[in-house]
Amino acid sequence: MHKIAIPSFVIDRVMERRGRLHVFDEIDPTRTAMIVVDLQNGFMAPGQPSEIAYAREIVPNVNAIGEALRAAGGTVVYIQNTFTDETQATWCTWFDNFMKDELKARMIAAFTPGSFGHAIYPELTVLPQDWKVQKERFGAFVPGSSDLDAKLKAAGIDTLLIVGTATNVCCESTARDAMMMNYKVIFLSDANACRTDEEHNATLGNMLALFADVRSTAEVVALIEAGAAVGTPIAAE
Repeated sequence: MHKIAIPSFVIDRVMERRGRLHVFDEIDPTRTAMIVVDLQNGFMAPGQPSEIAYAREIVPNVNAIGEALRAAGGTVVYIQNTFTDETQATWCTWFDNFMKDELKARMIAAFTPGSFGHAIYPELTVLPQDWKVQKERFGAFVPGSSDLDAKLKAAGIDTLLIVGTATNVCCESTARDAMMMNYKVIFLSDANACRTDEEHNATLGNMLALFADVRSTAEVVALIEAGAAVGTPIAAE
């Protein structure tokens, strides 16, 4: 598991800017979705082209949040990184410039729908009511990536719990855009993963300063349970 250490200068700046560390002290679970970003074999299984070993360690936390949120009437959304011929044509700047040819071929093969790499990592709990959304960019909300925003708005969801991999790429990209599209965003410190502690903590600092509340799994489960208790009707005597 990552060793979490948000820089003290970030915390000082946050306190100076808003006077408190956390942004959201309560949530409505029925209007909340956990966005599980790219926890697929291609990022998690040993030997895969984008293997991130830390991502395997966050699975119990992701499952725990999902269990609590479902029980409280919330939504779990599995995002799948997806490459198609159209993706390569419309995002050629990345495909043609940021990877060597051999790696590009392996990445395309891994994240083509129907491949082993594209599938959700098997140790994650996926239930029939959970959503599966394919995305074709780092962030799930950028135009041309997915229809996630329309689905969330149609369901009346206004709060997002961001978990997954990689912390500093697809998770950060999704969280940044979500906040700027007026979602309440909570970024999980111990349910996101990338390749190094340094990259992970740098993103947590960015999130805390400007884009999201940053909380642990235990804190988020407590918020979910508290929100569920508030929303439980009192039985008539």
